[in-house]
Amino acid sequence: MRIVTARRISQVFFVTLFLWFCVVATLGERWWQLRGWPINWLLELDPLVALATALTTGAVYAGLLWALLTVVLTIVLGRFFCGWVCPFGAMHQFVGWLGRRRRKAAQKTAVNAFHRGQAIKYYLLVFLLTAGAGGLLSRVLAAPSRATAVSALVAAGLAVAVAVLAVLKIFDRPGRAVAVTLTLTGLWLAVGLWLPLDRAVAASLQTGLLDPIPLVYRSINLVVAPLLDSGVHQLAAGTRTYEGTFLIGGIFVAALLLNLWRPRFYCRYVCPLGALTGLLGRFAWWRVAKRQATCRDCGLCEHHCEGACRPSGELRHAECVLCLNCLDGCPDDEITFRPQKSAAGEITSPDLTRRGLTVSLISAVTAVPMLRLSGLLGHNYAPRLVRPPGALPEAAFLDRCTKCGQCLRVCPTNVLQPAGLQAGLEGLWTPVLNFRVGTSGCQLICVACGHVCPTAAIRPLSLDEKLGRGKYAAAGPIRIGTAFVDRGRCLPWAMDRPCIVCQENCPVSPKAIFTRVEYQTIRDGRRRVIEADGRTARVSGPPLTAGALATGDYFVSLPGGGGRRRIKANRADSVTSAKPWTAPPRPGTAIEIQVRLQRPYVDVRACIGCGTCEHECPVSGLRAIRVTAENESRRRGRTFL
Repeated sequence: MRIVTARRISQVFFVTLFLWFCVVATLGERWWQLRGWPINWLLELDPLVALATALTTGAVYAGLLWALLTVVLTIVLGRFFCGWVCPFGAMHQFVGWLGRRRRKAAQKTAVNAFHRGQAIKYYLLVFLLTAGAGGLLSRVLAAPSRATAVSALVAAGLAVAVAVLAVLKIFDRPGRAVAVTLTLTGLWLAVGLWLPLDRAVAASLQTGLLDPIPLVYRSINLVVAPLLDSGVHQLAAGTRTYEGTFLIGGIFVAALLLNLWRPRFYCRYVCPLGALTGLLGRFAWWRVAKRQATCRDCGLCEHHCEGACRPSGELRHAECVLCLNCLDGCPDDEITFRPQKSAAGEITSPDLTRRGLTVSLISAVTAVPMLRLSGLLGHNYAPRLVRPPGALPEAAFLDRCTKCGQCLRVCPTNVLQPAGLQAGLEGLWTPVLNFRVGTSGCQLICVACGHVCPTAAIRPLSLDEKLGRGKYAAAGPIRIGTAFVDRGRCLPWAMDRPCIVCQENCPVSPKAIFTRVEYQTIRDGRRRVIEADGRTARVSGPPLTAGALATGDYFVSLPGGGGRRRIKANRADSVTSAKPWTAPPRPGTAIEIQVRLQRPYVDVRACIGCGTCEHECPVSGLRAIRVTAENESRRRGRTFL
């Protein structure tokens, strides 16, 4: 079997597996719906997810240990993940093949030439990892202010050693390296002693914006799958809708279409995972190599080179995605895959400049604290930002969420939505509850989102913990927010119209929404009797709408303690009560037509913020009862009681 055929089989297999995982990430009773399938396995194989979350949290979620397999194989083979496993890479390769299949040989060689812009992905990687390393950096910076003199000296020594190793890689002159190291050490001491670390240094996990595995999961889960749902109604019970999908889908489609210009454009210029595997595999044991330094320079090896790594000359090993098209295309068998270096030479390091690295580092270190100046993680939090049950406190949540969209896809009621800018730039595309969409609120007996989250940003809950049963009875149920009645929009409060939809649909027991009955005289409800018999009274005044008062919520009230009778029927000039009067009212008697209003109130001790009331509220647009994040369990500072 040709090696290229083996690679194509591998790509087809992993793309099919990925699409299958997206299909089965749906709750339901059919055999192909969620049944314990390892739908996060490709995410867990992603070393960038594991590394970034380790930097932001100081820990590695158990499932992400699968990434060690990718790291080991990358060190042995090179960027095999990009060329053989990554489903997004396979999509790029296919679209790129479509775009250049009719081009001439010279044109194919030209678009596969190395470009200095391919270093952009390394700067993006440095930026994203540095932004995520703020928590680790703050712990190091805290050493001078929190530690004893001896431990501070030890920490300083370790920091200096690390700085020397890092600086020597950047600066070619030892004197300059020492000067920069001493400067960094001085800054370290100054920051640790005098600056408030919680504001000067912060961590933010943003790799999911560009990491190809979360990106392709997000795009398929939130854009492609809902389009199929609306067309064939097979993947989910009904049509799925998601906010902000134009931007998500636009990025996905643009990334694919750019391959028509340059093959694997995203992989070459943007992909931070490709940059990471390129750095890990720069000294791989096995590599693409030329047997001899010179050949007849036919250029066939570069016609279909996916990484623009120049296999005909000095091989740029960090750019090689192991497509192995060069092995298949060489007519003289001069290119092979072996443990020895290429006879024509290799360039193992990417073309990075000191200025570019410095800009990436400084911009990342300053960007996150600047974002935090808005105070969204403190008292200026967005009250409508309601996270799903089991979500960690906001700062810890943002340190773990990769924006993969798995929780959004598995949500059975479609109430989980990708956040826009209400969560700030940090929270873009993270899960947030929008109770206006979907089929209901957050279901009491559903804990699916926490069990599919690959990084435990939403921790897995049991039903007993969520509902506050059994050993969790003392802590009570998990609260994700509290419902508030907007009396300016509520039908019974603002318009004197009967409505108890929110109270009827409240799913908790005892109900968190209760009502208090009040009777209000309707507009033009004060009338005088013209004539009356046992039940029916003809009244003066403007005409009544026939049958409008026969809903069971309208009453006729007699003065002087004559009692209140429910109206059974009415015509334009008369009302009929359900029960006869003791004595019919005399002509000229003043009566009042009243409406019985059951006005809703919220018991904050019982409300868990499930949002069913907001979803079912008949007031379209801005609901008359809305859930906000106050009193949520995940943060004590927002509690009422």
